[in-house]
Amino acid sequence: MDIKEAYEQYFNTVRGYLTTLTGGNYDQAEELTQETFYRATLKISEFRGDCKMSTWLCQIAKFVFYQSLDKQRRRKEVPFDTAVEAAMQEETERTIEEAESKLYIYRMIQKLPSPMRDVVMLRLTGELSFKEIGDVMSQSENWARVTFYRAKQILGKELKRNE
Repeated sequence: MDIKEAYEQYFNTVRGYLTTLTGGNYDQAEELTQETFYRATLKISEFRGDCKMSTWLCQIAKFVFYQSLDKQRRRKEVPFDTAVEAAMQEETERTIEEAESKLYIYRMIQKLPSPMRDVVMLRLTGELSFKEIGDVMSQSENWARVTFYRAKQILGKELKRNE
């Protein structure tokens, strides 16, 4: 399979996976999808066929996503004046509290072991079905359901412990 066929066949899968990883940021997911296929174009000769093409592309996508996170972390600085102004607005405070709650939950999700974390992110933010998750992860639909259920149990226990 050449990269053009892979692009046509797996574009939506890769974009959906990246939409999940970016927490629903479609613009960022679109940009990262393009970067993923660019890198896949450069490395297509190294694809040995040991796994499905979709799995290979999602692995590249995950690597591209984590690289973008590293870049964002290095760039983010909020000017002091902006922070003071935001603190004075009641609505902004609620927004910040909600963002912190989401951030806390995402941090808990990130502490899950890799397959569980990926399944939770694909299910919650990518809104993929268990069958689609199983396909992306090269597993069965039932495996995706069980993994998601176990991850929910772990997260629930952690939330109760930290309340």
